[in-house]
Amino acid sequence: MTRPLSDVAPNTWEFLRDPMIRPTGFREYDARWKYPDEINLPGMTALGLGLGTQMRRRGIDPVIAVGNDYRDYSLSIKNALILGLMQAGIEVKDIGPALSPMAYFAQFHLDAPAVAMVTASHNPNGWTGVKMGFERPLTHGPDEMAELRDIVLEGQGEPAPGGSYEFVHGVKEAYLDDLVGDFRMTRKLRVVCATGNGTASAFAPELFERLGVEVISSHNQLDYTFPHYNPNPEAMEMLHDMAASVKASGADFALGFDGDGDRCGVVDDEGEEIFADKVGVIMAREFSKLYPGSTFVADVKSTGLFASDPELQKNGAKADYWKTGHSHMKRRVKEIGALAGFEKSGHYFLAEPIGRGYDCGLRVAVEICKLMDRNPDKSMSDLRRALPKTWATPTMSPHAPDTEKYDILARIVEKLVAKHQAGETIANRPIKEVVTVNGARVILDNGSWGLVRASSNTPNLVVVCESSASEAEMRAIFADIDTVIRTEPGVGAYDQTI
Repeated sequence: MTRPLSDVAPNTWEFLRDPMIRPTGFREYDARWKYPDEINLPGMTALGLGLGTQMRRRGIDPVIAVGNDYRDYSLSIKNALILGLMQAGIEVKDIGPALSPMAYFAQFHLDAPAVAMVTASHNPNGWTGVKMGFERPLTHGPDEMAELRDIVLEGQGEPAPGGSYEFVHGVKEAYLDDLVGDFRMTRKLRVVCATGNGTASAFAPELFERLGVEVISSHNQLDYTFPHYNPNPEAMEMLHDMAASVKASGADFALGFDGDGDRCGVVDDEGEEIFADKVGVIMAREFSKLYPGSTFVADVKSTGLFASDPELQKNGAKADYWKTGHSHMKRRVKEIGALAGFEKSGHYFLAEPIGRGYDCGLRVAVEICKLMDRNPDKSMSDLRRALPKTWATPTMSPHAPDTEKYDILARIVEKLVAKHQAGETIANRPIKEVVTVNGARVILDNGSWGLVRASSNTPNLVVVCESSASEAEMRAIFADIDTVIRTEPGVGAYDQTI
């Protein structure tokens, strides 16, 4: 059985022998810890034994594809995880250093029913974790994570015979072949390829070259110390650096990838950062022309344009707003047969016939290049300006303790639903509906909206507002939503505000 964290400390005899796992590392849709402060190598082996036990209990064929990102400690952690999987009688197919979407691809390529990708995603060095899944292209959601947590922390891992190990060569090449296919650009494109020295450095430049795109390098040398910035295309530091590269080089646009390659960020030819939900609308416009009547899933933090954009409406597109989180979004896309899902963080889920339904930043890059090739007279800034203008707040996070935030949120949601039912207004406009799949997204009669939800990973609520009319209305929406939030004394200050 896993010992409590307080019983095992670094630089002790027990630390080299006994599992140490902080329970809070089991999140809603993946597992993340600071290493070695919150988990040690025996703890990773216990996790592998637990994951293998979970596979067997669910009747899943005992075969798993395993990869690791490019950090100096990820290989040791992966090997410790593999040891536990083999103890559980699992056949391990090790694909070596990889992007998360390459690991998801390996499930299809190797016909493996399960995947475990050792990565800290976009977290800074010092973090590690595992993204895992059984039913391709899905990854663990809250139910699967809770089950795994209980197996591991309660010492229910069960050794079994039959475990084996095989290193599989050639998956990277097959992954790139699958992304490119027989497509080649007919239009000349110069693209800043920004990888922040992360794992995508080993993939993205080659991908663009295969497409026939001229690559303007931006920190494309693998370096697990991340000497310039942590690769995260949602962070302004990386976006500003991408914008500077575009302006200095005269590139057509910049594409940036996070630490494990499942997200993509965009900066246009004028050096303007296009936030991921707006890029999603640009892509949805194109996809809805190719596949009229398609359904698109957007997370509740995303722009209202998926529902209100005239071009999408003209093409018969339908919008479905769903829970934030890559696991939730993947599952929803599959459940309702959507063509694609778009998350404001930059996770995009492109389903058949475009992709396989998992989040892949490089697949997004390929589809953006194809989109530009089909619109040879348009620049990226033309596509940005063609969208209806909206005014949106940043993602704001007032403090709420982890132990209280969900109860606080439930009461806030109840109060917002009551306002709707009582015919009250927000920003002096009627409330059209309140979507409660993930907190409360209060939608007004003109498509403007305000959201409050609980953060999955931090002791905070999350607040976002967008107006289709004006900055003044955006501020009024925030003020009215915040007035309801402030009825809860347990909510603290915002990390930033408008």
